[in-house]
Amino acid sequence: MASQAAFTDIKTLRSDARKNTENGAVTAGYGADRQLVLKLLNEALATEIICVLRYRCHYFMAKGIHGKVVASEFLLHSNQEQAHADLLAERIVQLGGEPDLSPDSLTDRSHAEFVVGHTLLEMIREDLVAERIAIDSYREMIQYLADLDPTTSHMLKGILAVEEQHAEELADLMEGLHA
Repeated sequence: MASQAAFTDIKTLRSDARKNTENGAVTAGYGADRQLVLKLLNEALATEIICVLRYRCHYFMAKGIHGKVVASEFLLHSNQEQAHADLLAERIVQLGGEPDLSPDSLTDRSHAEFVVGHTLLEMIREDLVAERIAIDSYREMIQYLADLDPTTSHMLKGILAVEEQHAEELADLMEGLHA
């Protein structure tokens, strides 16, 4: 015998939707610790902004025979990291928080560091280290959120997929420079 799913009746759904409308998308059914999620998302936002800045710096600093090719990859990654930051900021607002873009504490909240490499290989390595940090950070957040906040979890899974792609591309660039 199949188990019957428990769904809220229509009358209750309608009644509950009218309560606490100032909370926007955050309904009584939101299962995660919202303050913790906002903290984690603001840390992720800081991480993405630091990555945007580091990639942009490396874009301008890339020199040498492979400089233009590597620089174009840095610029592409910088733009993609900015898109991630925008998604995170939008989700923070949806959850009733404020995106913390204060430059005074950005590096303290970021999981990744702002380390400038001086050679192409150093630049790529620093960017790869930051991507690996982001990958592990996002995996942990996704595991925590699971079914508690499926919208944020889904968004983070999309960002994670791009971060993994970045890591692979950077590893390939490193290999290409060693060859």
